[in-house]
Amino acid sequence: METIKRTLFTGWHLTRFLGLGLGLFFGIQALVYKEAFAGFLSAFFLFQVVTNTGCFGGRGCAVPDQNNPKQDLNNITYTEIKRE
Repeated sequence: METIKRTLFTGWHLTRFLGLGLGLFFGIQALVYKEAFAGFLSAFFLFQVVTNTGCFGGRGCAVPDQNNPKQDLNNITYTEIKRE
């Protein structure tokens, strides 16, 4: 329960507020115009904002930085192609 409270009440930044605004906007549109797709978008954005995941999370949409330990940079083989 503590982790849920911590996730919900900490780590708010501009992108997360933007996602909250989009989620609320699409939620209102879904209710007013009775659109199921807008309701889906609203639920999708609000879920990401509340759980601090996806593109609205702390790392954004960045690819994790991981070095490949299996890659050996000392023994690279290549084929030279010459134009005749």
